[in-house]
Amino acid sequence: MRTTDVARESGYSAQQVRDLERLGVIPPAVRSDNGYRSYAPLHVCALRAYRGLAEAVGPVEARRLLAELRTATVTEAASAVDEVHARLARERAEVLRAQRALQGIRAEEDGRDDDFMTITQLAEALGVRSSTLRFWEEEGLVRPERVTTLRARRYGPAAIRAARVVVALRAGGYGIPAVREVMGALDGLDGLEDARRILRGRLDRIAARSVALLRAGADLAAVVTAADATRAAPGSPQ
Repeated sequence: MRTTDVARESGYSAQQVRDLERLGVIPPAVRSDNGYRSYAPLHVCALRAYRGLAEAVGPVEARRLLAELRTATVTEAASAVDEVHARLARERAEVLRAQRALQGIRAEEDGRDDDFMTITQLAEALGVRSSTLRFWEEEGLVRPERVTTLRARRYGPAAIRAARVVVALRAGGYGIPAVREVMGALDGLDGLEDARRILRGRLDRIAARSVALLRAGADLAAVVTAADATRAAPGSPQ
């Protein structure tokens, strides 16, 4: 197959095919005496597998994983692909846990008096360190009151609610900048719904990554079995 043939079958441009070969995503093409590349159908499978992997785990990780699969045994390759599925499942579980935490916030608030908590009490209630609450304060995520001449922190209902949302979002895999964006919306009436909407969006993205990985399955299997057949061929290194 020529470069243009591989590009047409894989959905990449001819230059992208050459670039991905240079990056090691696909095995080197056979070169004729005049320097022209000659590819095999397996190169198409590797390129399509790369597209699905890149959507699932990102291009850098996809390149590393494909290089590993081309030299791994079937057992090793299956384990590596299973780990990608497991990673996506863990991310999904984190977001679902965050959703459940958000659902419980309103119920807890409805039964709460206008009491206050110290930083130690709130840290214990949330299962985090006091230093974590101080860091969130520095980042503008949770704003306690300062009372007494010692400037001790006191967390009222609004601050307690904000801290619970931060815990939920962090459990859902969100970094500080993304959490800060959500917390900025919590001052409005729809703040909790905004947080839920962001978590739903993350679930949708995880689902899309899972589907991309499933779509790449047959091509990944072709890459793995071809590598295993090459190893089993007479005269090949074991």
